Amino acid sequence: MVSCHEVLRELSNYIDRDVDPRLRAEIEAHLAQCRRCSMVLDTTRKMLYIVGDDRVFEVPAGFSQRLHAALAKGIGA
Repeated sequence: MVSCHEVLRELSNYIDRDVDPRLRAEIEAHLAQCRRCSMVLDTTRKMLYIVGDDRVFEVPAGFSQRLHAALAKGIGA
C-alpha cells in the first residue's frame, strides 16, 4: 500500500487521471482507509472547481483587511 506522502505527491496526477492503473488502485485503497488524505483530495477537488468557475464572488465588507491582518499575525502559517 502507498503511504500518505506518496498519495499527496501523486494527488494532482491522480485527479488528472494521469497515473498508471496499478498506482491508481493503490491510491484508491489508501484513500478508502485514510481520512486525512481523503479530506485533502476532497478539498483539492473543491478548490479546483472554485478556481475554474468563471463567476465573480462578492466577499463581505472588511474581509480583505481581516485577511491581511490575520496573515500578518501568522495565522494559517
